[in-house]
Amino acid sequence: DLYVYISEHEHFTDFNLSSALFWEKRDLVYGDWTSGENSDGCYQHFGELDIPQSVQRNGSIYVHVYFTKSGFHPDPRQKSLYRRLATVHTSRMINKYKRRRFQKTKNLLTGETEADPEMIKRAEDFGPVEVISHWHPNLTINMVDDHTPWVRGSVPPPLDQYVKFDALSGDYFPIVYFNDYWNLQRDYFPINESVNRLPLRLSFCPLSLWRWQLYAAQSSRSPWNFLGEDLYEQSDEEQDSVKVSFACFSHLFSWVFLVFPDFFPDFSWEKFPLGTELGKVSQPRSGMSFSHFSSCVHPGVFPCFLGWFFGDFLGGLQLDREHKVVGTFPRLSFTDKSTYVESSTKVYDDMAFRYLSWILFPLLGCYAVYSLLYLEHKGWYSWVLSMLYGFLLTFGETQNPPQI
Repeated sequence: DLYVYISEHEHFTDFNLSSALFWEKRDLVYGDWTSGENSDGCYQHFGELDIPQSVQRNGSIYVHVYFTKSGFHPDPRQKSLYRRLATVHTSRMINKYKRRRFQKTKNLLTGETEADPEMIKRAEDFGPVEVISHWHPNLTINMVDDHTPWVRGSVPPPLDQYVKFDALSGDYFPIVYFNDYWNLQRDYFPINESVNRLPLRLSFCPLSLWRWQLYAAQSSRSPWNFLGEDLYEQSDEEQDSVKVSFACFSHLFSWVFLVFPDFFPDFSWEKFPLGTELGKVSQPRSGMSFSHFSSCVHPGVFPCFLGWFFGDFLGGLQLDREHKVVGTFPRLSFTDKSTYVESSTKVYDDMAFRYLSWILFPLLGCYAVYSLLYLEHKGWYSWVLSMLYGFLLTFGETQNPPQI
């Protein structure tokens, strides 16, 4: 039996409060992949939540999920109906706090700004960074269909944070996983005092072990988090693009499979669950995450930098001992590798770079003028930095096409 309670408290005890019970579903079968409206083992429930003022004012709201063996109840105070080893409980905060930044910008020539006056007032009251509670109407509750003989202390991370063992018997409870991987950042909306009711669509679905491993790996923080919280906050929107790309790829692959089935004689959607599930990005369904790829998008920047630094930068860095600085220190000089200098490739690279620079650098100058006339900046220093950054990007683009 499934019991879902919604509360503003992290620790839930109000089992007798009828308004707290959001969803109750009885007689579910563990590992059942054929029941439900779509014969995939999934069930859905939709409702609207009346939220208190504390939630309207940036407070938290939690979902408490209980699974019990049929005939039992999750309330420990009901002695005859409660059994500890027959109850699985997990909870999480279902609103998400996001930082909204406000930067005072203006047109450097006219001194005017198009910023919302209300935003300017909020920035004066709360500062340039404001933390605001956001809401997404979809959430999937997955129960992992798994019979692996896990032993305490042997579960690899990040799976170990989801596997709960009984202290006495050493057995582990059924694994319950909150799946919000396909909740795109663009679908979140802020919670404020004008919002009285929040829509919520909950889904219950079974989940295979290997797909759960992919989702768990994707949702865990990367070991490269020394790069800072701002990078991960910014990467949320970038990962939306990755997810949408995967969705497009899944649709393309499904059409190829349907049009050319003879090329995939042993193909099974159960083994490779892309199909139409990935296309339902805004729906509370499961799909392939490709966690290894997407989780390496940002960490991959660092090793690429190291490769460039030690390969190209240090490889072309030499000490000129004949022309010393202040007559004492050797002068640093950058040279191309001898094999590159002596090759005809360098001639074509120089020619291509020259022709591309005739186009790109004037465009950069035009953009500098356009930015000064029509865009807003924090100051002249900010405008200069943006132009220097644009110069670096332009220079990089002129270097890449010749090599291609």
